[in-house]
Amino acid sequence: MKRLLSLLTICIMSLTVQAQSWVDSSRYPFQHRFIELEAGTMHYVDEGSGETLLFLHGTPTWSFLYREFIASLSQSNRCIAVDHLGFGLSEHPASFDGRPESHSQNLAEFIEKLDLQEITLVVHDFGGPIGLGAALQHRDRIKRIVLFNTWLWETKHDAGAQKIDKIVHSGLGKFMYLRMNFSPKFLLKKGIYDKQNLPKEIHRQYVYPFPDKSSRQSLLQIGQSLVGSSDWYQAQWEQLDQLASLPWLILWGTKDEFITVDYLRKWRDRLPDARVKEFECGHFIQEEKAAEAIREMEAFMAL
Repeated sequence: MKRLLSLLTICIMSLTVQAQSWVDSSRYPFQHRFIELEAGTMHYVDEGSGETLLFLHGTPTWSFLYREFIASLSQSNRCIAVDHLGFGLSEHPASFDGRPESHSQNLAEFIEKLDLQEITLVVHDFGGPIGLGAALQHRDRIKRIVLFNTWLWETKHDAGAQKIDKIVHSGLGKFMYLRMNFSPKFLLKKGIYDKQNLPKEIHRQYVYPFPDKSSRQSLLQIGQSLVGSSDWYQAQWEQLDQLASLPWLILWGTKDEFITVDYLRKWRDRLPDARVKEFECGHFIQEEKAAEAIREMEAFMAL
């Protein structure tokens, strides 16, 4: 019975996606796949064959962020990109708490169910702690790591994070997130250094997944976890030695107003052997410098 219900849920999700005419299939021409996890139904794409690359987005994005990477790198690799629960085309289960540690557990389950091996893990933003947390559970399945602007240490003593935390827990902050769809409509634009790199038709693909108050709970929950999950981030950071000997590629947007070059310095100190490439762009290298980042990844994987 449980398996039947899972199959029924996946069928419903597939039909729901087909009915969502806002998805730009010309830019995101991938087959929609779904997997039933303990916490809900996750959408993902799985394109190409060869070495496995697993792409993880942060907030308020979804796997659409990596569309150019998937289209290019899937010609010689297997490219998998998930939508975290509550994001993109995945289910928005009301019972899911939306914390990064819970997303990380979902990802660990996803890796196990697909039996992924020799993974090149690609992480960004909240996808950093989510992905690295899962990697620590599956150290033997990880081959190398590609890291875009992100972090993996405590945030409760960071003045900037504390300021954001006060906002997202305030009445005004909740109104902005749940009623105004503030995160994809406004914060995402702020993460782009050259605004010409986010044309309206692309921006809409990040706004449309959150059409109403209930669908935006995931944005608020993960925003409240920036400081709320501080101890969990630090616990992962303290275990990073388990992954530090792997090959690392760090791709960093130096004009990022959220996760600044100060974060990059901390990564450099912790991972002195990492290959690092800086770009003059904002938080979303994937939107501003995709072709250049893809070339860096190809060279890195060829080592």
